[in-house]
Amino acid sequence: MMKTVKHRNTTHYCLISLGANLPSATGTALETLEKSLGLFPSESFQIDRISKWFSTPAFPKGSGPDFVNGAIRIQTTLEPGGVMSALHRIEAQLGRTRENRWEPRLCDLDLIAYDNQILPDLATFQRWNALDPAKQKTETPDQLILPHPRLQDRSFVLVPLHDIAPDWRHPITGITVSEMLGAISPEKLAEITEISA
Repeated sequence: MMKTVKHRNTTHYCLISLGANLPSATGTALETLEKSLGLFPSESFQIDRISKWFSTPAFPKGSGPDFVNGAIRIQTTLEPGGVMSALHRIEAQLGRTRENRWEPRLCDLDLIAYDNQILPDLATFQRWNALDPAKQKTETPDQLILPHPRLQDRSFVLVPLHDIAPDWRHPITGITVSEMLGAISPEKLAEITEISA
């Protein structure tokens, strides 16, 4: 008699950054991001933490209207590539197209961390993490790199992330989100304001 082997689905935790600075068919940037949260369950994502919403200047400066930014923590059984594909599907449902880097966006969902995994490997992560700022504008990775190599530099990611995961520790540097946020200049932090309910 043949034995049935049951595969146990492992639950993984992901940190995701959300951003938008253009209205969509759904409504304002904030309404679009709130609508995106309603699409997560259909992609095998369970949201267990949601940050407050914040208003942040467009990056690079002057490239468009201010962004609405937030962060969530999800649980999923999907592998990292599956998570990215699902996030792209949610963006597409809300009207996002991918034409130019750092363009104004209807909906931007970035996978910041997947458990404590380093992908694809330490050497690749370190190359992108150390990339010269001028090259960051022209070079785009052709594979998923985790944790997000620009995480520690982006106040618009760190402020919402601190709301839901202040003690999350970077698997390479060992630095917490709180410590990363503490290294951001007061001038940059002053540009970010909480959006009142």
